Amino acid sequence: MRGKRFKQEQIIAVLKEAEAGVGVADLCRKHGICDGTFYNWKAKYGGLTVNESRRLKSLEEENRRLKHLVVEQALKIHTLKAVISKNF
Repeated sequence: MRGKRFKQEQIIAVLKEAEAGVGVADLCRKHGICDGTFYNWKAKYGGLTVNESRRLKSLEEENRRLKHLVVEQALKIHTLKAVISKNF
């Protein structure tokens, strides 16, 4: 699978161009994206600055890490309960 083609800073720059009045069709043609991609970006990154997008990315990473920890703890608890119930 191919990695991401655009960085968050580039996505925000494209959205800023759209806010400046450039047409969506022209932007999509210029940057080689489809209309659906543009509107997905607008829904996710619309109105954000570069600093806010970096903060969003770090929060998403932290959230992913914390969810992983919760799953590990739940598996440990489930395993311990299974061991305890079999011993008695």
